[in-house]
Amino acid sequence: MALASSCMPELPETETIARDVDRAISGAIIVSVRVTRPDVLREASARELSRRVKGARIERSWRRAKLIVTDLSTGDRLLVQPRFTGALIVNDGSLNPALLAYSTVRFALDDGRALHYCDVRRLGTVALMDEARFASYTGNLGVEPLDQSFTPAQLSVVLRASGQAIKKLLMDQRKIAGIGNIYANEALWRARVDPSREARSLTAGETRALHKAIVSVLNESIEARGTSFRDYRDTRGERGRFAERLQVYGREGQPCARCGARLIGTHAIDGRATTFCARCQS
Repeated sequence: MALASSCMPELPETETIARDVDRAISGAIIVSVRVTRPDVLREASARELSRRVKGARIERSWRRAKLIVTDLSTGDRLLVQPRFTGALIVNDGSLNPALLAYSTVRFALDDGRALHYCDVRRLGTVALMDEARFASYTGNLGVEPLDQSFTPAQLSVVLRASGQAIKKLLMDQRKIAGIGNIYANEALWRARVDPSREARSLTAGETRALHKAIVSVLNESIEARGTSFRDYRDTRGERGRFAERLQVYGREGQPCARCGARLIGTHAIDGRATTFCARCQS
């Protein structure tokens, strides 16, 4: 069962991965580890990784920002950042061996299955951290936009403190965790906010609209199991379905679904592809 493959996954994609991994392997015990490509490892060598996780029970898997976090009974945590071509694959022995050709780390489980981290380009990472290191590592990450603590008032505090372009601020993981280029574009279109506006210039009404747009677009994408363009696949090996619902991202030159004006594309705001409607988002 392929659990994930992603092209720079954002919050909805990593949330989907984490939920799938949690359902698949929680409660299993790691009996051995084989590292074939140690360059994907962070924080621990292959030998230390094997020593510390052997015999550990997998308690749960969850998401923090764009990371898949797996809690172990030892108190350690495995952190996987898939980036472009990373994939978590659970093999019960029935998979085509070709799917595991790019396995970099293999965790053998007590029920006979194995969890593989596969990565064609090896740009993703697998890290092992104790509780204190995890707290330090994630301490600079911003608020989770799907947490109850993320309110319009809290978003307003973040915006008022910044003179950056609002799109750039939304993608700053130190301020708000998990939002990348796709969903920043989409949320700003939904909220009718110009991506180049200074964050602190948004009114109270615009801030409420943006908050609603962020939460709604992220939740809707999770329901659709993410956005696929090239690599991302869900647990069934299928593409995430949210790509067909995108209103601006990847649609430069096409008509705005709201007003019909031609969508504009630029890289001037933050060096990333930004698509917006100059009529609706003025």
